[in-house]
Amino acid sequence: MISEKKKQVLELFTEGRKYYKIMKFPEARECFAKALEIDSEDGPSKVYRERCERYIDNPPPDDWDGVYVMTTK
Repeated sequence: MISEKKKQVLELFTEGRKYYKIMKFPEARECFAKALEIDSEDGPSKVYRERCERYIDNPPPDDWDGVYVMTTK
């Protein structure tokens, strides 16, 4: 059984991914940050929050397909 806290994190993460896919990175980052307020160790929310921060500073091209390309190891 999934805890209520984990359900909240999952809902926020899902909402964040929706924003992420349509390149609304500030809104997505906010969802991931809220998820991390509930569970500071949620790995997926950490990863996507960092990606949003990078894309806010350096947006992907208009034809971006949602795939994250690593630039360092």
